Amino acid sequence: MESYEVLKKAFAKPGAKKIAAELGLSQSLVYKWSQNKADPESWQQGGAVNPLDRIKQLYELTGDAELINWLCQTADGYFVKNPTVKKSSRDAQALRNIQLFIKEFSEALDAISKSYDDDKSIDSKEAVKIRNAWEDLKRVGEAFVRECEKGDFNKKSRK
Repeated sequence: MESYEVLKKAFAKPGAKKIAAELGLSQSLVYKWSQNKADPESWQQGGAVNPLDRIKQLYELTGDAELINWLCQTADGYFVKNPTVKKSSRDAQALRNIQLFIKEFSEALDAISKSYDDDKSIDSKEAVKIRNAWEDLKRVGEAFVRECEKGDFNKKSRK
């Protein structure tokens, strides 16, 4: 989905008029954000670059995923970057991915169990360990699912 489509959908319920009023902007500008721009280069010649495209530009310029992570945290979530997939024997890679996923799941459970078993509570330092184990598990799981979706482990598609 393009950024303008995301904004158009998000603006549908509250309405562009309310969004504009709350942000102290013109309704025209808010409408422009939710319109398709055929030539992105023309945005910088007086057009209105929408906020999502600006965030994307900031990320591309800085390479700092903390920008995206901060935004995810404001929506009560977390950013988990998709891992790069290594090229190797697909059958061996599938087995390794499954093993790695199980290992990460086990480590996440172990972090939770150890934290709680010590004193029947989980403090902030233990919560950080649990969060890290959980993020690792999500990364490994996402890598495996993406490979499956691409058909990397489909022997029929390789023939």
